[in-house]
Amino acid sequence: MALDPASRPTILVVDDTPGNLTLLNSFLKESYRVLLANSGAKALQLARATPPDLVLLDIMMPEMDGYEVCRRLKQDAETRLVPVLFLTAKTDPEEEALGFAVGAVDFIHKPISLPIVAARIKTHLQIKAWQDFLQDQNAWLQNQVERRLSEINHLQDASIYVMVSLAEFRDECTG
Repeated sequence: MALDPASRPTILVVDDTPGNLTLLNSFLKESYRVLLANSGAKALQLARATPPDLVLLDIMMPEMDGYEVCRRLKQDAETRLVPVLFLTAKTDPEEEALGFAVGAVDFIHKPISLPIVAARIKTHLQIKAWQDFLQDQNAWLQNQVERRLSEINHLQDASIYVMVSLAEFRDECTG
């Protein structure tokens, strides 16, 4: 994927293990703009400064775990719609249910398979692109509805004015 670097999607990778950050950065940097964070606080700071198109987030981190980072991302209006994919060694169904409950869209279990990571990223970026397109279309349609309603109101006012003028013209007493 040889895109202009400015038009590449941005992926925020959050993991407290430097080896995982290095592996994912070297794998993703050819196709995406990659932001790296080694803690939840740093991830939130980066996400607020430059909202990414997708977040790859480890669950087990010191101080602030991935669940809390995801909760905070979903509470922020700027990052609410950013897809969050958990990268985790946890395979317990209850952990996955909690992840989905706080707003994650997918889970990738460690040890990670790079082809699976690439496929999931591609899929969720396509979904996000379609959601963004639909939001833009919705805003455009809302604007069109408001414009048409304004035109109808102007026509209605003009019609009433013409009827009043005709009534006055026909009989001054009625007017």
